[in-house]
Amino acid sequence: MTTPPPESFVYESRTVDPPTRNSTAEFVAGLLRTEIADGKRQPGDKLPEAELCELHQVSRNTLREAFQLLTHERLVIHNLNRGFKVRRPSAEDLSDIYRVRRVIECGAIRSAVIVPERLAGLQRAVADGERAAKQHDGRAVGSANIQFHRSIGSLAESARIDEVMNQVLAELRLVFHVMGNHGDFHLPYLPRNREILDCLAEHDIMRASQLLSNYLDDAEEQLQAAYEEADS
Repeated sequence: MTTPPPESFVYESRTVDPPTRNSTAEFVAGLLRTEIADGKRQPGDKLPEAELCELHQVSRNTLREAFQLLTHERLVIHNLNRGFKVRRPSAEDLSDIYRVRRVIECGAIRSAVIVPERLAGLQRAVADGERAAKQHDGRAVGSANIQFHRSIGSLAESARIDEVMNQVLAELRLVFHVMGNHGDFHLPYLPRNREILDCLAEHDIMRASQLLSNYLDDAEEQLQAAYEEADS
């Protein structure tokens, strides 16, 4: 017998409602996806079945269903006779991820109806990132940056877009590992996050969209250079 999902689980010291889907496999996949997005599981990390079955109180078949969902999302790979492990995205994946991000995030900003309460998630993420930077907590800086972009996607007020963003940002977190100490990668972007937030607060939608587009261009170029260096 499996244990029902808890009423909530914690993401970066913040309480988040669990997935509302009925499938236990989808719920477990959601937990693992969050761990990947939070940087707790890195490219190449093995996913030990016995340990995870015990941790989540699920059967091996249910866990493998969760792995298959994450495989479909390009977060996990299966090696015959060697089990499942977290996937390392390719340079081609990186280009596609940023293509998707431009469509979703810039589109979410351009279509947003800005009221103060809808900026709360962005304000929290910006404050969390700045606080983490002062504490020299690189992983927390990265997590705050991921949350900032998740909150941008949420401006579209679409459950389907939120779902796609969760998948894309989890895959993106795997991309960041090519930078080594990827907390340092995010630091120059923290002032740019605040600038985008300030534009949104001032209802300057077109400038916020252009700032984000430039931001994504610069981040992709920097990451592509890191991939080329890693593969040389």
